[in-house]
Amino acid sequence: MRYAIYFAAPADDPLMKLGTSWLGRDPFSSDAIAQPDVPGMDGSRFAELTADPRKYGFHGTLKAPFTLKTGSQEGELLESCEAFASTVAPFAIIGLSVNRLGKFLALTPEVEEPELAAFAGLCVRHFEPMRAPLSEADLKRRRQANLTPKQDTYVEKWGYPYIFDEFRFHMTLSNKLDNGEEAAQLEAAAKHYFASVTGTQRRCTTFGLYTEAERGAPFKARTIFNLTGDALPSSAATRFEEAP
Repeated sequence: MRYAIYFAAPADDPLMKLGTSWLGRDPFSSDAIAQPDVPGMDGSRFAELTADPRKYGFHGTLKAPFTLKTGSQEGELLESCEAFASTVAPFAIIGLSVNRLGKFLALTPEVEEPELAAFAGLCVRHFEPMRAPLSEADLKRRRQANLTPKQDTYVEKWGYPYIFDEFRFHMTLSNKLDNGEEAAQLEAAAKHYFASVTGTQRRCTTFGLYTEAERGAPFKARTIFNLTGDALPSSAATRFEEAP
């Protein structure tokens, strides 16, 4: 079993509904659902080009997938989520937009979002005590991504390279797109499809605990937690262990 802390919302949230349909799987039930039509692209090809993010469920990574350290139980993790949710207050971001992130398509912030970055950093720190160290195989896999020395240090200490100052929030919408024409088709379709939830301020009031029953299984939304605290992420940071 692996767990992940994701930027996510309840199933009926407009952003979640659109993202879930785009990827073709409901992360709450794991049911397959109909994907939208992409002009000029066969439906089976669209399904193929969204297969990787479909497995993880629509989300934005805050604390990357991890196994619990020896002696820890899921109940303790749930309690830790509740404690975290009761500390951090909801916060606003200016908005998301459809962009290319390297060769991937993703929803990303339109501008720098300090509170969102601080929130992700808090998640990394708060849940770290429950994370088991990476296996040698996982460490080797992470290092195949041509990491910088700083990213490699983060992998060794925190289990993931893209955290803190290396963090870039994204909600993945595609596999790696090597065909420029297909990438342009998907980008145009996604911009139209997500138009109702992009370019507008969003209030972030929740996060999700997702689970993977076994390696390679689809991730499922275990619980969505409501932020009910009194400290914005940027000020709540003093309540947690400081990053190196």
